[in-house]
Amino acid sequence: MKRKIIFIAAAIVWAIAILPGGAAAEDKILKMSTTTSTQASGLLEVLLPELEKDTGIQVKVFAKGTGAAIRDGMDGNVDVIFVHAKDREKQFVADGYGTKRYAVMHNDFVIVGPPADPAGIDGMKDAAAALEKIARSGGEFISRGDDSGTHTKEQALWQSTDLKLEKQSMTIVKGGKNVEVSFLSPPGLGKWYQSIGQGMGKTLTFADEKRAYTLADRGTYIKYKFGSQNPIELDILCEGDPALYNPYGVIPVNPKKFPHVKYDLADEFARWLVAERAQKLIRDYRVLGKQMFIPDNL
Repeated sequence: MKRKIIFIAAAIVWAIAILPGGAAAEDKILKMSTTTSTQASGLLEVLLPELEKDTGIQVKVFAKGTGAAIRDGMDGNVDVIFVHAKDREKQFVADGYGTKRYAVMHNDFVIVGPPADPAGIDGMKDAAAALEKIARSGGEFISRGDDSGTHTKEQALWQSTDLKLEKQSMTIVKGGKNVEVSFLSPPGLGKWYQSIGQGMGKTLTFADEKRAYTLADRGTYIKYKFGSQNPIELDILCEGDPALYNPYGVIPVNPKKFPHVKYDLADEFARWLVAERAQKLIRDYRVLGKQMFIPDNL
């Protein structure tokens, strides 16, 4: 009788290990740091269930600014990063933290603002000139101020203006921790220019409440403008400048630097994202008929 009980117990342990939800399934859980825009746009809600169907891989998502997501990779806290700051991504790989950058998709940034448009930038194609006009008019501008890809792009645009920029430093709360963020801003921080240390969704909502301008990725803007029960009223006022191009890349964290990372799963995920099935899902993802992202490999 005792042998029979032992045999049954062993069979149960074996079944748990091979069935979904067991130890084997747990081994296929991937940790990913990604920008808030991939989450806020709703894209991950489409992609990740299909990834699990195809590969069995589940993804635990940590959505934050690109800078913080890259730091997660540099600290070995995640297995893969999916972000949108191409120069910083290339440096991440060059420094040995990532194995390879896979180009996944792109959209663009847009400058949005209140329909009244007190700065008079509606229809402008030169993004830096539009920002300078906002600054000189004293129109209120809300910056993410969170070291994200969007914040990085915004600073690059300010650097293309004739304004004298000021070095700033502030402490923001990320993941329950105080994080020091350094950045360049136009004159007027705390007056017409507000740096709030928040993600894209909260920044859009705050700018809408303040009837202010901000820089946003098109995908998240569309989601909050057309796919929300409480849509924002901000309009796109400046778009189409090549400087507003917004590419996204996925990078597995390097196992030579961090042997504990699940590199095989991370690489499988990256290759799945750039293969035809996922690329078509990205192409076909729309909010009220509006395309959110353009795949890079179709």
